[in-house]
Amino acid sequence: MNPNLTKLHPYPFEKLAKLKAGIEPPADIAPISLGIGEPKHPSPEFVKQVVADSLDKLANYPTTKGTDELRQAISDWATARFQLPEGSMDPAQHVVPVNGTREAIFSLVQAVVDSGRPATVVSPNPFYQIYEGAALLAGATPVYLPCDGSNGFIPDFDAVPESVWQECQVLFLCSPGNPSGAVIPRDTLIKVIELADRYDFIVASDECYSELYPDEAQPPEGLLQTCAAMGRHDFARCIVFHSLSKRSNLPGLRSGFVAGDAKVIEDYLKYRTYHGCAMPIQNQLASIAAWRDEDHVRENRAAYRAKFEAVVPILREVMDVEFPDAGFYLWPTTPMDDETFARDLSAQQNVHVLPGRYLSRTVDGVNPGENRVRMALVAPLEECVEAAHRIVEFVKANTP
Repeated sequence: MNPNLTKLHPYPFEKLAKLKAGIEPPADIAPISLGIGEPKHPSPEFVKQVVADSLDKLANYPTTKGTDELRQAISDWATARFQLPEGSMDPAQHVVPVNGTREAIFSLVQAVVDSGRPATVVSPNPFYQIYEGAALLAGATPVYLPCDGSNGFIPDFDAVPESVWQECQVLFLCSPGNPSGAVIPRDTLIKVIELADRYDFIVASDECYSELYPDEAQPPEGLLQTCAAMGRHDFARCIVFHSLSKRSNLPGLRSGFVAGDAKVIEDYLKYRTYHGCAMPIQNQLASIAAWRDEDHVRENRAAYRAKFEAVVPILREVMDVEFPDAGFYLWPTTPMDDETFARDLSAQQNVHVLPGRYLSRTVDGVNPGENRVRMALVAPLEECVEAAHRIVEFVKANTP
């Protein structure tokens, strides 16, 4: 077996299951899950119809690169969304469709890391656990940059030792952030790109929450948008990940894309032809329909906006909680340690949240997720409001 497998940490939800082992929540209270970031809004009917109408495509092998039509739809969407110069995102050179960003994040690291020399993969802390697992299985060393209230939940790149940058091969960004929802501003993205040029590493920006934001007039900036603003139309050293899972409530479609630096994309595509991960044709056709429609995305944002506006004022009665810049998570501080909060809330109120420490690593004695919990506002509005009232009741009953 690959010896690096022994380095992998249990997944956060494995830890949560162990924490709650033996707990029996009240049988007369319906469970409400705010723990898993799985969209629960209805999938668009027109996308489901495309899948149903395309089942004859099950008889065809898909190509790894995807159809010209899908890559064009992705290029058109990204060009419009991120204000890229017309023609700068060549569908043939800058885009690869993928089966969701999870597999793409993992496989990209395997393709680009050179484990024959010292290699670090740098990521925010807290982080999406695939960043770490991909690094470890590629033979690289993960390095974690703390994100807490003191830095607005965005890494302080100026505080990173030069020795880290010298061995860095991939820097992960997550904007909007999971779990904080923080959006990295343009000035910081420019700084990161300049660091990548100086030390020759790839900036890999996970932007799967980019379409969930509160102000229709102020969508979050993306890494390729910053490239365009800098006149960097080749997207050198910059790669982005996007998905239909959160944007379009299609997590089961397993559809997203990787885009950016043409040389990286070329070599990554070569890796994928051996990796065996072509997107089924019926999923490609459904994805084209989803990327070409914005009405359902605006409706999606409005539904999340209503939940945040309803839930945050309720929770503020007993917790320190802020509206996120974007995304569908709340990242409040807890009046007791986060594991106790999550366990006892489940036991007493049948409401389920994720302890913040499970999304983070302890570095120099500090875990930036401690005494926070992640709440995913994915349940229907009424359930989210009910969960908020139960949390208030729980905190009042368990604190002085």
